[in-house]
Amino acid sequence: MLSPEPRLPVTGTAAYLAPGPSSFTDFLTANAPHLLPGGRDLPAVALGGTEFTHGTTIVALACAGGVVIAGDRRATSGNVIAQRDIEKVFITDSHSAAGIAGAAGIGVEMVRLFTVELEHYEKIEGVPLSLDGKSNHLATMVRRNLGAAMQGLAAIPLFVGYDTEATDPDRAGRIVTFDVTGHRSDEQLGYHSIGSGSVFARSALKKRHDVTADLDTTIRNAIEALYDAADDDTATGGPDLTRRIYPLVISITGAEGAVRRPEEEIAAVVRDVVAGRTENPGG
Repeated sequence: MLSPEPRLPVTGTAAYLAPGPSSFTDFLTANAPHLLPGGRDLPAVALGGTEFTHGTTIVALACAGGVVIAGDRRATSGNVIAQRDIEKVFITDSHSAAGIAGAAGIGVEMVRLFTVELEHYEKIEGVPLSLDGKSNHLATMVRRNLGAAMQGLAAIPLFVGYDTEATDPDRAGRIVTFDVTGHRSDEQLGYHSIGSGSVFARSALKKRHDVTADLDTTIRNAIEALYDAADDDTATGGPDLTRRIYPLVISITGAEGAVRRPEEEIAAVVRDVVAGRTENPGG
């Protein structure tokens, strides 16, 4: 029988009623550190010989008035497709989103905790965290997973957001990248990709994407880049018209905030891309 999922301790309830920090991660560190990503004891042996479920390619593109993040739907375990419809991009608050590549379980757990972190901060402080504050918090969470990453359980996020404090609304979409140690940097090219197919996706975006493009064009560019990644990387899933499995796409603009694009909209773009590639496979 499987052991139950770990939960917050029921003893010591005074900690839940007393005024606490604005960081939910700090609260967990003090009261339930085992619930943090990377906070559980790992085997002393190296994990390299064990197959884990991995998420693959994520792309992010800045555009006029916002930013777009998209991910394919395939998860792999070694050379086996572990899941065909995994979700790897998530809305984290009203003006930000994140995608994950690497160890799927740890990555999804990290983003979910990050989402709670942002909500907790806003409830305690009465104002949302700044975009720089959000990316710094996420960097800290990545750094805390370094021990697990050194044993083969790396999970790397790609973070995007709309900077509500930006002076130019057309340049308010931002992309933040991280390395396994938690170092963060702002992407200056206006596009980025992570995961096993990232080199192919970035090559496609380098030739195709324009940061002054409108939202519809940017969404198509993201899907085209994922198509190119799937064309050359076996771990990246292409659009599956038979099973109706399409990339997940999230847009963030000043007017709408963070929006997961409807499946019908993405399906129409995918069908158009596939039809075009039937005529010209190289794009």
